Amino acid sequence: MAALAQHGTVSSAADALHLTQSAVSKQLKNIETLVGVALFDRTSQGLSPTEAGMVYIEQARIALGAMETAAVRVATLRRSEPAIRLHVLPILGDRWFMPRFSRFAELHPQIEVEFTTFASSDIVEEADAVFRFGDGQWPGWKADYVLGRDVILVGAPQLITRGGGISSLEDLCRYPVLEHRQTPLRWSDFAQALHIDEFVPARITRFGYYSLVIRAAIGGQGLALVPRSLISDELAGGQLINPLGLGYASRNCYWLTTPANKPLSAGLVILRDWLLKEARQSEPPEETTLLQNIAS
Repeated sequence: MAALAQHGTVSSAADALHLTQSAVSKQLKNIETLVGVALFDRTSQGLSPTEAGMVYIEQARIALGAMETAAVRVATLRRSEPAIRLHVLPILGDRWFMPRFSRFAELHPQIEVEFTTFASSDIVEEADAVFRFGDGQWPGWKADYVLGRDVILVGAPQLITRGGGISSLEDLCRYPVLEHRQTPLRWSDFAQALHIDEFVPARITRFGYYSLVIRAAIGGQGLALVPRSLISDELAGGQLINPLGLGYASRNCYWLTTPANKPLSAGLVILRDWLLKEARQSEPPEETTLLQNIAS
């Protein structure tokens, strides 16, 4: 993706990457199919990144850069036991885990951690621990809750103003909504929690990556349902607001899972305990207001 943006043509990017043109084109097509939007505009002069393409490139660089930095750092440490293999969900790694991991490395320089990411919840690759999103029920795995139950409705201030403001639940239907393809039930859960019989938004835009949902919300493209812990900086900075305090307690959230039939190494116990303590400190007691007086 970065090579295509830099060189502007498939042939030039292929030469820079020492790949065939067909290989580069196939990779681009696969990524665009996965995220569900065009990442490049095709013109007679070549390829030009779309807004979604710029977001994808930026987020990929951030996530990969953080993981590479952490990998280099822990690789220099003296190993006292085998490295811990940890699967990290990209959005959780980018927005919550990796910014905090340096503190763990400083506290426990003797513990080596190897990071990988994955797109499918059933790919485990003999991991010692796996971050997962769901209801906490995975056969053969023990699950410890990390964060994400407190899901709130957010939008950019300019979007709320442009739509006339939100003073009641009925006002929500005037706005477009943003949705992650793998979490479509969020909106029905939200409506059920607030006792909304029928919720028909002005428009629904779907994305293949949660980072794109958040970016689109910041850009004023629609309302989104996002775990509060993933957007604490944007809420504090006023890029996103939570109108009327609307939200709900989700049954699907983020968990750290470990094999149920395999004893944990001493290093993994330390990592798990540190991680869960960090999660409790970073996720305040549920603040979501369900506006019972409006919903009832």
